[in-house]
Amino acid sequence: MSAQTREVLRATFEQVTELYQRARPSYPMQILDDLLALAGLPKGARIVEVGCGTGQATLPLAQRGYAITCVELGEQLAAATRRNLADFPSVDVVNADFESWQPERAEFDAIVAFSSFHWIDAELRYRRSADLLRPQGKLAFVSVAHVMPDDGDSFFVDVQRDYEAVVPEDPKTISDAAGPPHPDVIVRLSDDTIIRELAASGRFGEPQCKHYLFDVTYSADDYVDLLSTYSGHIAFDEKTRERLLKRIHDRIEARAQRQVRRTSLALLYVAQRL
Repeated sequence: MSAQTREVLRATFEQVTELYQRARPSYPMQILDDLLALAGLPKGARIVEVGCGTGQATLPLAQRGYAITCVELGEQLAAATRRNLADFPSVDVVNADFESWQPERAEFDAIVAFSSFHWIDAELRYRRSADLLRPQGKLAFVSVAHVMPDDGDSFFVDVQRDYEAVVPEDPKTISDAAGPPHPDVIVRLSDDTIIRELAASGRFGEPQCKHYLFDVTYSADDYVDLLSTYSGHIAFDEKTRERLLKRIHDRIEARAQRQVRRTSLALLYVAQRL
């Protein structure tokens, strides 16, 4: 993805703030529990959260007694997190981009990111994180990929016909022509990439890695709402997006159970600043 494309796409979530809050699933608590255990963060630790969205992961962190500074690019998303976390005075939400944000005091105990770290410029993400952390501070981030395990829902192979019919020129349509990848493929590629990037940065030690598979079942309406919060779908022109989403909605409604089971793979990485 080019830097220009990334800048455009990462700003699209601002257009669907309310829908984002309603449609995006929360993270399984096991992921959060493991992140905190691997990072070894005591109660009261100072944390920066990169790209908090509407606070899906911020809330359980705040409930555990951490002092959290959320750095959110979207003005409306930041406002939503402030509302959602209004009962937690230890949470501060800053409307800024992580790359240029300058806190009054750095040396944070941890930097965390949930499905947002990949939006940070690859040339800056590790250096910027290290500069904000105290010595031996922790960088912890979670990425989530849509996958097709051996027992996955065949809907996600069939639905590629709708993408091919409506947006055949879209690069993602071409790359996903056979449906979502197997989780083993994503684990191997992601682990290799992250380990290599962290080592190349010279600022972090080898990461601890954990992987999680989880399913969420959606009705046709709910699944279309979910797709409407993804940057690639938001970026389509309105006519194209409506046409595509109608085909997908109709495909789900035509199924016997009128629902779809989406399998996601979450990948957790925790690394210590050198």
